[in-house]
This record gives sequence, structure tokens and C-alpha cells, in this order.
Amino acid sequence: MYTALKKIHKDKDVEPTEFEESVAQAFFDLENTNQDLKSDLKDLYINSAVQIDVSGNRKAVVIHVPYRLRKAFRKIYTKLVRELEKKFSGKDVILIATRRILRPPKKGSAAQRPRNRTLTAVHEAMLEDIVLPAEIVGKRIRYRIDGSKIMKVFLDPKERNNTEYKLEAFSAVYRKLAGKDVVFEYPGTEA
Repeated sequence: MYTALKKIHKDKDVEPTEFEESVAQAFFDLENTNQDLKSDLKDLYINSAVQIDVSGNRKAVVIHVPYRLRKAFRKIYTKLVRELEKKFSGKDVILIATRRILRPPKKGSAAQRPRNRTLTAVHEAMLEDIVLPAEIVGKRIRYRIDGSKIMKVFLDPKERNNTEYKLEAFSAVYRKLAGKDVVFEYPGTEA
């Protein structure tokens, strides 16, 4: 089990939970058994993993990866997710880069906050990570009469076969992480 613990690095020496250890073990097993992913997974590790209830008895596994390793994970995203979904049967696997939100600087402070550390920028980037491998082609925010709002996100129809069964999981994960209601759709073809 010691070798599987190399696949998870938590902040401030926090002990990983039992579920996080099982995800790290799955990464370790994939590195040792899958020849396609072996060289790519060698230097990759995760920060944390959470299980989120989607609907009924379905669950989603959200795996947080370090921000600086996100490009390496994106290269092997489809293969990795397919193999992890086999390991966690019946659960949708979603990889998200770990990003940090900084609060606005105090009045009179000379320090500037980077634009990519704002709440809005982090939520937008998180949304793009969630819907991978599909791309977002459009967004609409609908304000209801009662004051609530719902965001409609249109995904690229080219990836419909790979992502259509995960749409519920996408909205549940985004609602849990960002606290915003979102509906995912594919734009209709106009003739």
C-alpha cells in the first residue's frame, strides 16, 4: 500500500481518507498494468478525491489534480477516465484541476489579485474542467421571476457520444462545488 500512497499528495501532511486511498490505488494499478498509460502516469499524482451523489443510486467520483499537472492529465484524459470508470463500476469519473480563490485585496492595498484567482474565473475554469472532453460552445443565464437564476451551458455536439450519459453528473458536481444550478444541453441544428 505504501507505493499507492505516492500517487496522492495532500496539503500540510493531512492523512488521506479511505476513499482517496482507493483512488490512489486505482491510479497505481493502472500505472502497473496498463501499457498505454504506464509512461504517462509515472510522474502524475492527485490531491484529493470525493464521491458525490448524482441522482437515485448513481454516484460521481471527483478527482482533484494539481494545477500544474493539468496539461499532462488532459493528454491522457479519455483513456484514463475510461479505465477509471471500469475500476469504479457504475460511477462517473471527473478530473478537476485544484485552483485557489483569493479574496479581493483590502482597500488601499497595493497588492493586486491575479485575474485567474477571482471567484468568477475559478468557477468558469472549473466548469470547463468538468465537461471535458467536450467543449463549451455557448452559455445563457436565465433569470426567473422569483429571483433565482439558472445557467444553460451548450456543449459541442461532436462529443455527444462520450458525454451525453454524464450530463446529470456534470450538473450535480458543479452544483456541489460551485453552488450554482446549471443545465447542460447540445445546441439544436438549425436547417
